[in-house]
Amino acid sequence: MALTAACGSEPATPAAKPGGRSFTVAAAGDVLVHPELVEQAAKDAEATGKGEAGLDFGPLLAGVKPVISKADLAICHMETPVGKLKGPFEGYPEFLVPPQILTSLKDVGYDTCSTASNHTYDHGLSGVRRTLDVMDEVGLGHTGSARSREEAAKTVIREVNGVKVAHLAFSWESFLNPTPDKQGWAFNQLDTDEIKKAEARARKQGAEVVILSVHWGLEHYNEPSVPQLRLAERLTEETGIDLVIGHHAHVVQPIQKVNGTWVAYGLGNQVARHSSPTGLTEEGVIGWFEFREGADGWDVSARYVPTLVDVPPEVEPGEKLPADVVTDHRLVDVRRVVEAPGDLSEERLARYRLAEDRIRGFLFNRGAPGGDGLKELPLKE
Repeated sequence: MALTAACGSEPATPAAKPGGRSFTVAAAGDVLVHPELVEQAAKDAEATGKGEAGLDFGPLLAGVKPVISKADLAICHMETPVGKLKGPFEGYPEFLVPPQILTSLKDVGYDTCSTASNHTYDHGLSGVRRTLDVMDEVGLGHTGSARSREEAAKTVIREVNGVKVAHLAFSWESFLNPTPDKQGWAFNQLDTDEIKKAEARARKQGAEVVILSVHWGLEHYNEPSVPQLRLAERLTEETGIDLVIGHHAHVVQPIQKVNGTWVAYGLGNQVARHSSPTGLTEEGVIGWFEFREGADGWDVSARYVPTLVDVPPEVEPGEKLPADVVTDHRLVDVRRVVEAPGDLSEERLARYRLAEDRIRGFLFNRGAPGGDGLKELPLKE
C-alpha cells in the first residue's frame, strides 16, 4: 500500500530503496462514444483517408497522445460494448459502438482498459465477447469482463518496468439489463468481499502492485456519494490495494489520499458527447501516478492533466460564426492550449481557462493539495 504522508504542508519523502524500481501510470475517464462522435469519425475519415470502414477516431483522440504514450502503463475505461465493423451502432441507453474506437485507443498509447460498467451487458454475452475479441485483435489489454467462467477466474497481471502489476475492475450492475444468474461471471459486480478475494488471488500469483478500477457513485455529481466514501474507507483499511481509479459520474470528482492510498473518485469523461452537453460532462482528467519502490513499500505520487472535449455549436442556416469557433469534436489537453494559445480569441481561450480552474477545484475539494501533494503535471519535467 502507498505510504501515508506526514502532517504538514508537504508530504514526507520515504526512504529510498537502493536500486529501487519505478514506473508511471496514466489513467483516464470514461470512453463513451455517442452518435455525434461516430459522425465526427466519419467526417475525419473522409478528410484523412485513414481509419477503417469509413471511420477514423484518431483525430478525435490525438490531443492526449503526448501524455498517454509516455506512461509506462496507460489505463482507459471502455464503458460500452462494440458492434460489428460496419454497424449498426446504437447510443444511449443500450450502447453499441464502433470497434474502430479500440484501434484508436491503442494508437494513442493505451495499454489496457477496464471493461466493467453498468453498460457492459447492454447487448448480452455476445456484446461482451465481441468487445474482448476486438481488444485482443488490436493488442489492448482488458479486465473486468469475461467471455467464459474460466476467463473470469483469471487475474490480469502485467510486467511494467520489471514490476508485476495486477489490474482489477468492478462495477455496479445495470438495472436496465441485469445479468442472468447463470452468466453472473460476465463482469465483476461491485462487492467489497469479492474485491478483497481478487486482491488476495493477485498477491498469491505474484502481484507486487494492485490497481483497482471501480465503477461507482452518482452520475453528474462532482462530490462523491456516501457509499463511495464508505467503500473507499473499507478498501484502504482492509486491503493492500495501491491505487483506486473511479468512473461513472461523467464529471470530475476529487482525488484524495484515504488511509495513505490515492483514491480518484471520478475522472470524468475521457471522451463523450452527451445529447445535452452541460460543460461539466466535457471536462475530464488524466490521473498520472508515479510508483517508486521505497525501503518500506511503494511510494505513490499523484499528478493530473485537465482535459476538455471541444463541442461544435449548433449552427442555423446562414448564421455567421467567429473565425476560430470550434468546428470539430476534439479531445484537448487543456494545459497545452492555455500555455500556448496562439491566435485563439479571448472568448475561446476563456473556456479552456474555466475548465482548468474548475477541474482543479473539483479535484482539490477533499483536501488533496498541501499534505496530500496532488499537483498538475507540468508540460516539461
